Amino acid sequence: MASLFIADLHLDDSRPHITALFERYLAGDEVRQADALYILGDLVEAWIGDDDDAELPARIARATRAVRASGRPVYFMPGNRDFLLGQDYAERAGLTLLEDGVVHDLHGRPTLLMHGDTLCTDDIAYQTVRRQVRTPEWKANILAMPLQARRAFAAKARADSRAHTGATMESIMDVNADAVAQAMRGAGVTRLIHGHTHRPAVHDFSLDGQDAQRIVLGDWYEQGSVLRVDADNLDLRSL
Repeated sequence: MASLFIADLHLDDSRPHITALFERYLAGDEVRQADALYILGDLVEAWIGDDDDAELPARIARATRAVRASGRPVYFMPGNRDFLLGQDYAERAGLTLLEDGVVHDLHGRPTLLMHGDTLCTDDIAYQTVRRQVRTPEWKANILAMPLQARRAFAAKARADSRAHTGATMESIMDVNADAVAQAMRGAGVTRLIHGHTHRPAVHDFSLDGQDAQRIVLGDWYEQGSVLRVDADNLDLRSL
């Protein structure tokens, strides 16, 4: 038995083949025989509210609900693209919501789970915006807008994000080593799994004299990416 991790799928109508890949993977034997499936944020390119009546949220809900119906829990941690996803949709989709920074015991090893954006502390402009949009007042104001207005707002936000990414050095948008160490110390763990940076890798390092590990999940822009963790090893691979 294994725990499976995916993140940064950025599902969107512009890339229907990735949505189809997501559906096939969730319907496959690996997921249906796993201990659990974890989705660590940015499942979609933009989430405009649980009341979105588009087809994509409905397709996602059918796929995840079928996994849950098979007896496998599906954990979802909101990312920077889908932090507006709430309990209403989670219940429809069979998702168990996770707080960013939760610790789960994975086959005997406590592991810190994060989306990863809060670790990118060198990107000051991003962190400033993040603090603004995570307030209850901001969320309430956005969700009070008509759906069409929210779709237009999301499109502009995506364009602004692309502009920021294109104008910012890659090193600034990566995680900060001190932020990683602080998060792991605070959680009392020596292993961290996160997404967000789209730089899949397994990083082994020393943390306060102990062997530590940081696993970065891959994105799904061009292909799928999954991390499989069991009692003996882990496997980070493309689909």
